[in-house]
This record gives sequence, C-alpha cells and structure tokens, in this order.
Amino acid sequence: MFTGLVSACVSVLSVESSASSLRVRVVNAYGKLEPGESIAVNGTCLTVERWDSEGISFFASPETLARTALGSLKAGSRVNLERAMLASDRLGGHVVQGHVDGVGRLVALEREGEAWRMEVEIPQALARYCVPKGSICLDGTSLTINEIIAPGNRIRIQIIPHTFSHTRLQAVSAGEAVNVEVDVIAKYVERLCQPYSKP
Repeated sequence: MFTGLVSACVSVLSVESSASSLRVRVVNAYGKLEPGESIAVNGTCLTVERWDSEGISFFASPETLARTALGSLKAGSRVNLERAMLASDRLGGHVVQGHVDGVGRLVALEREGEAWRMEVEIPQALARYCVPKGSICLDGTSLTINEIIAPGNRIRIQIIPHTFSHTRLQAVSAGEAVNVEVDVIAKYVERLCQPYSKP
C-alpha cells in the first residue's frame, strides 16, 4: 500500500528487456532495503530483487508491461519512487495500491503563475471513476482532479511547485505516456452497486 507521496525521483541506470519481461535498475535513494520489499516505480508496485549502495533492481512481468508504461524506460529516464507505507504512517495523499489501471497521455503542461496546469487523456474505461476534486494517481503521484473536460476522458490538474520540482512530472512532455491508477474506493463502490443497477 502506498500514499502517492513520491519520496524520491531518480535516474534509471540500466534496462534489460526481452520479448515479454523487463529488468530495470535505478539509483538507490534509500540505502539499506529489506529483501523482497515493495517499492512503487512510477506508481507500479515492484519487488526489490537486488540492491546495493548504488542501485536497486526490479523485475517487471508480462502482465505489468501490458498494463503500464514501464516498457518505455531507458537508461537516464527519471522515475518516481515510493516505499510501501507502514501502518503507523500518516496517509498524506490517498490510498494507492500500486496496481496501475491503464496508461494515459499527457496532452498539455503549461505554467500558471507559480503552479502548472496539466491536462491528461486517460483511457475511456477509467473516466467513470473520476470526479472533480477526486483523487487520481499519475506515475505514482497523488493528485487532485480539478476538472473533467469533454468528451469526458480528459482531466485537468493543477501542480503545485513542490510537486513539480520533486517528481518526474517536470520531465514529462506532451504525448508522453503516464501510468494511471484511479481511486480504488470508486471501483469498490461500483462493484458493490452492480447487483442493484437496472439492466
């Protein structure tokens, strides 16, 4: 379980890819890690395979590659990291599972005073889980939806200076893919209400 509060933004050191899987090594921002612990990499919950003082290695399965944008990583790419939260931690963002629902595309990123306005097109199937002032996780960053733009699968978000300077959002350009995880509570509500919905 994560909060969507990015704790480190680091560089990818190397990527080894095959037809159906990927191993990625990133800069170690944490020092000592527990064997097998979970870290969200651009919002994707991955298990630490190996680590040393310089880097952390992760494996991404075919399912992970099919549902995320991790397959586009290369040496030098910037990635957001967050260690799994402790039960005693503050939940400063929102409940994030690290289970990416789909891949969106950045449409625009423009400065507005000291903040930034970002527009992202998300998969149409995920749009029903989005509401103004609701939460969404993009590349592992907990964000608030300000507005939903017609035809309904484009969202507008304001990025505050701290978030912009401490995450990979500053390095994303128009057309680039971003991992999307919608609010899990909205998905559970939909599932629970299905038996009562009219055909």
